[in-house]
Amino acid sequence: MTTGTGEGFNTRRIGHVDCPGGGQVWVEGTTLYVGHMRAPGGTSIYDVADPTKPRLLSRIDLPEGWHSHKVRVSGDVMIVNHEMNGKGSEHIGGGLTIYNVADPASPRLITKWQTGGAGVHRYDFDGRYAYVSATAEGYVGYIVVILDLLDPAHPREVSRWWIPGQWQAGGEQYLWDDFVAPKCHHPLRVGDRLYVSYWHHGLFILDISDLSKPKMVGHDRRSPAFPHPTHTCLVVPELLKGRKVMVVADEDVAKLRPHAPAFSWVYDITDETLPTPIAKIDVPGLDVDGSPQPPMTGCHQPSERFNGTVIPFAWFAQGLQVFDVADPFAPKRVAHYQPTPPEGQTRASSNDVTIDSRGLVYLIDRIRGVDIIELTI
Repeated sequence: MTTGTGEGFNTRRIGHVDCPGGGQVWVEGTTLYVGHMRAPGGTSIYDVADPTKPRLLSRIDLPEGWHSHKVRVSGDVMIVNHEMNGKGSEHIGGGLTIYNVADPASPRLITKWQTGGAGVHRYDFDGRYAYVSATAEGYVGYIVVILDLLDPAHPREVSRWWIPGQWQAGGEQYLWDDFVAPKCHHPLRVGDRLYVSYWHHGLFILDISDLSKPKMVGHDRRSPAFPHPTHTCLVVPELLKGRKVMVVADEDVAKLRPHAPAFSWVYDITDETLPTPIAKIDVPGLDVDGSPQPPMTGCHQPSERFNGTVIPFAWFAQGLQVFDVADPFAPKRVAHYQPTPPEGQTRASSNDVTIDSRGLVYLIDRIRGVDIIELTI
């Protein structure tokens, strides 16, 4: 378990959930949903109406060899991923599992959308459509799949998109013998655009005004000049200094070579055909001289929910880091919270973060525990 309340600036921990480590946290109303990193933990659901006293409502377990580390909820529908994670004796198959959570104390299985291969890694869900990073028969790595969940009992694939070369069964030539295989990591929708992180192959902006025919309108790849994989592309809805801005988080893992800790970028995407980095978001003091540091020291994931221009980040060993991007050319750190490491660990491993309608921040460690934090900005 985690002990102590950590320390920080413009933050105050008001609650804690002692649970297995997780890949994602999500809050609907006053219900907290936790996707866990490793079996037997699958998905846990908590009542956080009183955030100082979280109360377990239900849990869904998984067999060894799989994990269900992501969870998204809209209305009464919860979707969780199934992805291979090591080896297990039971083959449940990869995909998305869909539940009715009208009563979060008693989730009711609706159906499972099955994939070929390893399964589903991450996804966005707007209550109607899911935008999924999935493996598929005949394809190399993970591709983009758009699902229609109008009838949650009968998910319908609307379309798929991939980098040319991934569809081996279609006769496409594999292009990456001397590089990392392509992997769609995380699609996020804003309006009629899908902003897709593609791991070491950078970022892609897709036009999905016709959901059945996604079309690429912009692309940028920093690797191998910067050897970290592209994790998340998060668009700021409002114009900043007259510019359309996207925050792009690199993940501090899977480095192509030893390197200083990963950070986030600010991109000007006013011209979508030419995404251009204009600033970086970084934690002071992590990169002293460019020398290599251990993985999971730097950036991981920004909150997909945020208010205005203030964005919370899960920054692996640095815990919660909060930045204001009102001036996109000079992002400003306005708050931070350093959790106490879980028992038996020498440092935190903050994996995901979200906020609720009250403005409370939920920060999950990939080893153990969720901290509930109030910002005092």
